[in-house]
Amino acid sequence: MTFAFAVQLTAVATGLVFLQQSLEHLRPAARPAERRLFAARLILSLAMVAAGIVAPAWLPGVTLALIANHLLILPFFNGPYNGGADRMSLLVLLCLAGAATLPDPQWRMLAFGYLAMQLLLSYFMAGWVKIVNPDWRSGRALRDVFLFSTYPAGENLRRWANRPRTLLVAGWAVMLFELAFPIALLSRPALIAALVISATFHLANACLFGLNRFFWIWLCAYPSILWLHDRAVG
Repeated sequence: MTFAFAVQLTAVATGLVFLQQSLEHLRPAARPAERRLFAARLILSLAMVAAGIVAPAWLPGVTLALIANHLLILPFFNGPYNGGADRMSLLVLLCLAGAATLPDPQWRMLAFGYLAMQLLLSYFMAGWVKIVNPDWRSGRALRDVFLFSTYPAGENLRRWANRPRTLLVAGWAVMLFELAFPIALLSRPALIAALVISATFHLANACLFGLNRFFWIWLCAYPSILWLHDRAVG
């Protein structure tokens, strides 16, 4: 995957993700200031999609404008109201801006490669935080997720808390996969398989717990790691 194509793909995917998020905030019940912020984001998201497909010259200005819009939205909700998904959104925007605006081609690649490394570390660190936690190693943490989750989980889903052996195996499978994710960078088939598994994991979380924003924004960063693999390993 070439650098230009990976950046274009990331721009189109990010624009579509922001477009979908913006529509959620344009409902009549939303506050007027909220609607104005997300109406601007919707327009900029459309421009981002166009920049990725037919107007690459727009990309520097659009990414910088979306960063400014994102920074205005954060205090409106007293911080990243969607937690890690909002932080990942800002990271994708900053790296895209670097890839589109920095004067030296090497610096542009460095900015885009930083996004790939952060994606890789997001999985590895998630696995590390879990495996040093005794509750995760014993399966109790995953049981508590199903039993006491504040996410909109149905009763059928909460019954999984009564299957401790299954949750123990599932918890260890998640931890080992996340810790082993960096190894996948050594082989393109292994990397593609790892990305498919991780995307399926995010999709499962979206379907089971409503964490749909994690699914979409993490997918936006996948082109960066595919490009980095081709550049570093070939």
